[in-house]
Formats: sequence, structure tokens, C-alpha cells
Amino acid sequence: MKYNKAKTVENAMLPLKNEDTILVGGFGLVGSPLTLINYLTKKNIKDLTIISNNIGEVGKGLGLLLQQDKISKVIGSYFTSNRDVAKYYNADKLDVELLPQGTFSEAIRAGGAGIGGFYTKSSIGTDLAKGKEIKEIDGEEYVFEKALKSDVALIRAWKADTLGNLVYYKTARNFNPIMATAATYVVVEVDEIVEYGELSPEEIVTPHLFVDAVVKSQLVLTNEGVVSV
Repeated sequence: MKYNKAKTVENAMLPLKNEDTILVGGFGLVGSPLTLINYLTKKNIKDLTIISNNIGEVGKGLGLLLQQDKISKVIGSYFTSNRDVAKYYNADKLDVELLPQGTFSEAIRAGGAGIGGFYTKSSIGTDLAKGKEIKEIDGEEYVFEKALKSDVALIRAWKADTLGNLVYYKTARNFNPIMATAATYVVVEVDEIVEYGELSPEEIVTPHLFVDAVVKSQLVLTNEGVVSV
């Protein structure tokens, strides 16, 4: 098998452009593609819509892009880990769409599965349901949530083979597998790239058909913080 999806970060990120909608994996900084995000801080790109559980931390991960005014809208569930999100929102510099975490996850899964949307009881009776369709089903109210899809997904895995099959490590798996299914172009950052055939089929979570480019990680999260490798 000669086909090899392993690329330099520069080549892998070449298709990204202004106004892209980008799915970004991670829960906090765990499972976040820090090398890919760091490259975006150096790329001349702006007006991005970021779909991610949270926007990193202040000055870390996606928080760096926010401080560079490269993000115009965020869609996610947990923004309190980065106080800059509230600061930018209150200054009318950032559009924020908040979703319950289960709804957020299901909306991405639906996007990857080709489902236009779904009805859920989450957010009924709250401000999060305002302006959305409400439907009664079996005597109970449900709110319609549209599926989430993107131009690009930047995800993190533990190991990949050269064809693009992915294996994850513990909780770093979080949102990454479903995000791989819901984007037109998918770049994955990994600790290790092995030859095709070295991964057991039983351990592969994301099959290669969802992956366009594989990049070797240059930054990792440790107990001491984000460090170069």
C-alpha cells in the first residue's frame, strides 16, 4: 500500500481559508490538536467559526486564536474555562452559540450521519430554546436542533497508520471521532505514525476514509503544561 496521508503541518493546513467553519476536538486542552492550532496562529486567516466544546483556556489552545481576533463565532458548550470568551462577547467582538453538551455532541453525530437535525427535550423552557421550533410529541415538548457540519475538522488521536486509520488514548478520544465524520476536510494530529497494516482492526476507531491528512505532533499536554516534543 503506497498511499500515504502523512504530511507536514504546512501542507496539511494549506486548504484552510478565511471564513471557514472548523470543528476542533478536545475537552479543555485534553485531546486538543495543539500543533494544528498553533500553526493557525501563524497563518494569515480570519473570520473563523469554531465548533468546539470550549475555546481552550486564556492564551492556550484555541484561546490563542481568540486573542488574535481570528475567530468571529463560536459554537460549543463550556466556555467558562476561558474568560476571554465572555470579554469578547460583551465587547461585541464575538458571536456565541451555546448548546447543552449532549445536544452539541448529538448535533455533530447527526451531521456526520447525514441527518438534518433532531428533536430533544434539553433546553426546553430556557433561553437556549428561544427562536427554535418547538414540537409536541406524545404530550411532551421537544426543541428542534439542526445538525452541525463544517468545512474542516482538526482532531487529535494517539496513533495513525499511513493510510489514515486512527487509534485514540483514553479520554483524549472525547469529541474527536464524531468530528472526523462531520467535515469536508479532516486533519488529524497524532503522537505516532506507523505503516499500514501495523494497527489491529479491533483497535481502530476512526477508519481512514474519514481522514485526509495526518500530522506528527510537535506540542503535547503534560502535567507541566503544553510542551514541545
